[in-house]
Amino acid sequence: MTSSLPSRLRFLHWRTVKPLPRSHPRSAPRFLHRLTWSSVLSLGLWSMGSSTLALLSASAQTVPSSVLGAYTLLDQGLVNQAIARFERILQQMPQSLEARLGLAIAYRRAGRDADAFQAYERVLTIDSTNRLALLSLGILGGYRPEWQERGIATLTSLLQRSPEDQEARTQRALLYIYQGNFDAAVADYEQVLQNSPALEAVLGAAQAYGYQGNLEKSLSLFDRYRQTGRPLQGDPAIAYARVLRLTGNPTAAVQVLETLLRQQPRLTPVAIRMRSELALNYAALERVDRATAVLAPLRDRADSRMILGRTLIAIGKSADREAFLSEGIALFQTVLADANVPVNTQREIADVLSGIPQYQPIALSVYQRLGLAQPNDRALQTRISVLEHETGKLPQADLLVRLNQLLQPLPMDLEEQRTIAQALGQITQPNPVMLPLYENLVRSGISEPMLYFRIAQMYVKQGRYDTARSVLTTYQQSLAAMTRDNLTGDPNAAAELLLAVIDQRQGNLEASSRRYQAILDSKPSDRAILSGALQGLAGIRQQQGDIREALRLYSQVIAMNPQDPAKRLGQASLQYQADLLSRSDAEKLLRDWLTAQPLTNTPLELYSLVAALPANPAYEMLYRALVQADPTQIGVQVRLVEAIAGQNESAAMAYINQLIERDPDNLTNYFLKGQIAQQADDLGLAASAYEEILKREPENLDAMSALGGVRFQQRRYYAAVDLYSAVLTRQPEHTIARGALSSLEGILKRNLPALRQAQQRRQSEEAIPVLNPLPAPVPAAEFQPQGDTPLPWERRS
Repeated sequence: MTSSLPSRLRFLHWRTVKPLPRSHPRSAPRFLHRLTWSSVLSLGLWSMGSSTLALLSASAQTVPSSVLGAYTLLDQGLVNQAIARFERILQQMPQSLEARLGLAIAYRRAGRDADAFQAYERVLTIDSTNRLALLSLGILGGYRPEWQERGIATLTSLLQRSPEDQEARTQRALLYIYQGNFDAAVADYEQVLQNSPALEAVLGAAQAYGYQGNLEKSLSLFDRYRQTGRPLQGDPAIAYARVLRLTGNPTAAVQVLETLLRQQPRLTPVAIRMRSELALNYAALERVDRATAVLAPLRDRADSRMILGRTLIAIGKSADREAFLSEGIALFQTVLADANVPVNTQREIADVLSGIPQYQPIALSVYQRLGLAQPNDRALQTRISVLEHETGKLPQADLLVRLNQLLQPLPMDLEEQRTIAQALGQITQPNPVMLPLYENLVRSGISEPMLYFRIAQMYVKQGRYDTARSVLTTYQQSLAAMTRDNLTGDPNAAAELLLAVIDQRQGNLEASSRRYQAILDSKPSDRAILSGALQGLAGIRQQQGDIREALRLYSQVIAMNPQDPAKRLGQASLQYQADLLSRSDAEKLLRDWLTAQPLTNTPLELYSLVAALPANPAYEMLYRALVQADPTQIGVQVRLVEAIAGQNESAAMAYINQLIERDPDNLTNYFLKGQIAQQADDLGLAASAYEEILKREPENLDAMSALGGVRFQQRRYYAAVDLYSAVLTRQPEHTIARGALSSLEGILKRNLPALRQAQQRRQSEEAIPVLNPLPAPVPAAEFQPQGDTPLPWERRS
C-alpha cells in the first residue's frame, strides 16, 4: 500500500460506503442503442467491514484526535455532522490525507456523488498513488457517462502498479462494457477468470462475452453461474435470454423472461427492457402477434420511446415488417423533436437510421447538426462525409480527399477508430484506392465484420479473387460479432453473394449458379440480397445463351424494385444483347436516364447498358465520367479507350499505361490493356499484359484463360492447350476453357485428357443456377499503409 492512511483504518472506507443496487446502473452505457447492461458493481468492494470504533482505537496513535472524532461521527451514522467536522478540519489542515479521505467517504454515504468524486480527486493531489482514491474513482466512473473515461484512467493507473488487483480489473471491465468496448472488457475478464473469480465476476464476464459476440463462451459462463443455484435476475437474465436467442434457442429465452415478468407486475425500467428482449424472441419464433402484445404496455410512455423504437426497428428489419419499421422511426423522430434531447441520444438515433438507406437523409441532418458543435470529432466528421456521399451529395473524388484529410493518420483512440470503421462499412461501393485505410483499421485491432466484407469487395474489383476469398473467410469467422447489432440482415447471404460473383468472374458458372440458387432457396428477408441473386442468375443465363430465361428472371427483379428506374436499364441491356431491342431504342433509354438523373447516380445497370452499346465518340465525356466514378468497370473502360483510339491509337494506349502507373496493383488495368491490344491485333502486347498478371497472381484463372486465347490466336495451339488445361484442372466447370479445348480437339484432331476429365466430372455432379454483381468505384487519393502488422488473411496463408 502506498497510502499514508494506517492500514487498519483503511477498512473503514469499505465499511462506510453504500453499495449500488445491481439492477440499476447509475450511468447509461454509451452502447445502450444496441443493448442493455447490468451493473455488476462492488464484488464486495463496498461491503468489506469491521468495527469502526475498534479501527479508530487501533489508529489513534497516528491520526489526529480531531480527525478520529469526525470518523466517530461517521461511524455513528451522523453523516452530515461528520461532513461539517471534516470540512472544518480541512480549513485548518488542507493537506491532511486522512481528513480528505474521510470527507470523500462521508459525501458518498450522503449520496453526494459529485462531491465525493471531486473529494477523491483532491486526495490524489496529495497522494497520486492512493489505492482507495483510485479505486473509488473507478467505481464512481460507473455512475455517470461523463465519469467513465476518468474511472478507466484511474483503474489503469492502479493496475499498472498492481496488475494482480482483481477488484480494479473487474471494475475496469465493467466500464469498458459501458462504453461498448467489448474487446477490452473481455481482455480484462480473461485475466480475472484465471484467478478464482467471485461469482459476480463470472456473471459480468458472461455478459461481456455475449455482447462481444463469443456466444458459446458466454453460455458456458452463464451455465457456470447458474450451477451454483443462484437465480438470474434483472439485466443479467436479459443478457442470458439474448444469448439464447442468438444461439438459436429463443423458446428457452421466452421461458426465462416470461417467468421473470410474472414476478414483476410493475413496469419498472428492468421490466421494460425484459419486454423488449421478449418481443425480439417472439419475432425470432415468427410470433409477431405475441411480440406486438408484449410491447403494447410500452406505447404512449415517454420513458419507453427509445427502447420501443429500437425494438420495433429491429423486428421490422429482421421480419421484413414495414409497419414495425415505420412505427419505430416515427418514435425516433418524436424524440428528435424534443429540444432538450441529449447529444448521446441524438447520436444513437442517427447511428441506427444511418444503417437504413431510405432514412439516411434524416441521420445525415442529425450528424450535421452535431458536427457544427464538434468540428474536431474526426469520427463524427467521417460519418458525415460517408452519408453525404451515400445520399448523393458528395462526389466520390471529394469523399476521397476528405477522408484522406480526416484519417491520415488514424486517431489513436480505439473507440473512435471503431466508430470510423462502422462509418466506412456503410460505403456500399468502396474505392480500391482506400484499401490501405481499411487495412490500417484492421491492423490497429478493429474487427468490425463489415470492414472485412468491404475489403473483399475491393479485392474483387482489383481482380484479386483468391485474396478476396481469403478475406471473406475471415469475414465469415467474425460474423458472431455482428450479433451485437440486432438490425443486421443475413450477413452469410451477403458473403455467398460475393462468392458467387467471384465464381462467375472466374468463369465457374455452375458453381456460381449453385450459390445463387441456394440464396434464392433460403428466401432471405433482405430484398437487396434476393434481388441481387436474381440479377446474378439472369446474368449467368445470359452468358449461357438462355436469353429467354435471363429476361424472365430479370422481370422478377423489376417487379421487386418498381420504384428503381435503374433496373429498367439492366433489362434494356439484356434485351439489346439478345437483339430484342434496337440500338436506337436502347440509346433513347440511355438519353432519358441521363436527362432525368444526375451524373453522380451511376448504378451498375448504367454501366451494363453503356458497355453493351457500341463505342460512340459522342459519348466520350460520358465514358470519362463513368470511369472516373468506377475505373474497375472494364466494359466502359474499353468503350472509352475505343473512342480515344478512333482518333489516336497511341493516345489510347498511353491512357491505359497511365492507369497502370497510377495503380500498379490493380489487375483490372492489365486486363484492359490485354483486351485493347487484342482488339488492335497486337498479340505480343496482349500476351505480355496477361503474363504480368500471372507474375503477380500465378493462380489467376482469368489471366490463364485470356493468355490461352492469345496463344490460340497466335496459332500456338499446344501452348493454348497447356493454359486451358491448367484452368480446367483448377476449375473443371470453367465454360470458356472447356469450349476452347473442344475447338482445339478439332484442330489438333486428338483427344485432350483435361477436357475428358472435366466432362466426366460434370456428368457425375448435379448442376443448379444463379448470379449477381456488386458495385465499386476508383478515382485517386493517397491513402498510405500504416505499420506492417500482418492482416488476418495474410497470417492464415
